[in-house]
Amino acid sequence: MTRSFDDLVAEAEAAPMEGWDFSWLDGRATEERPSWGYQRLLGERLAGAAAALDVQTGGGEVLAGAGKLPPLTAATESWPPNVAKATRLLHPLGAVVVHDEDEPPLPFGDAAFDLVVSRHPVTVWWAEIARVLRPGGTYLSQQVGPASVFELVEYFLGPQPEEVRRARHPEDARRDAEAAGLEVVDLRAESLRTEFLDVGAVVWFLRKVIWMVPGFTVEAYRGRLRELHERIGREGPFVAHTTRFLIEARKP
Repeated sequence: MTRSFDDLVAEAEAAPMEGWDFSWLDGRATEERPSWGYQRLLGERLAGAAAALDVQTGGGEVLAGAGKLPPLTAATESWPPNVAKATRLLHPLGAVVVHDEDEPPLPFGDAAFDLVVSRHPVTVWWAEIARVLRPGGTYLSQQVGPASVFELVEYFLGPQPEEVRRARHPEDARRDAEAAGLEVVDLRAESLRTEFLDVGAVVWFLRKVIWMVPGFTVEAYRGRLRELHERIGREGPFVAHTTRFLIEARKP
């Protein structure tokens, strides 16, 4: 039997938000994964590193799942519930978690790491990445690209201006990395099909990824959410496209 709008929304509103784990969406949303396999690449880079830093680690889930960590491994995170979760997950693996407000400077000395990684950072402070890398060190990151999931964003906010749609373009990342003195050795981008199978998945996603629809609340968008619920019932999953890019840069 099809679940009611109110039931789906109430469940999504009550769901926990800590960490950067999207398993709540299992069976409720699907997303293609980039072909390069970030966690596999991360594991390969970690295996060859002596000192590594994971910037904006979230709940530490990606780093914890990447395999054996280098002898010196640190991770930064700004949101206190995530700091606590990452600490519980990463300390037993030998990594220290540092509460950091994601504003420069990074709380580490110059040339402290031969590997810096970050999955889906909100902001990249390229000069700081370059500063804490040792000569010959590597930065590896998977990032959200331009106009990601904008079918959903524009469903709620309407058409967005071109400068908003183009934000987070991979060529801008290349330019900023090179301006900080890094050499970009790999840059790849993909568009990936995403499906939301019920309105609860949409509510949970927008509560989790708060920059998609700033200030999102169920009450503010209840009418549009109800229309979306009815649309999914008639037409099937709401289809959007995430954009991702991989960037790897080295410090000469």
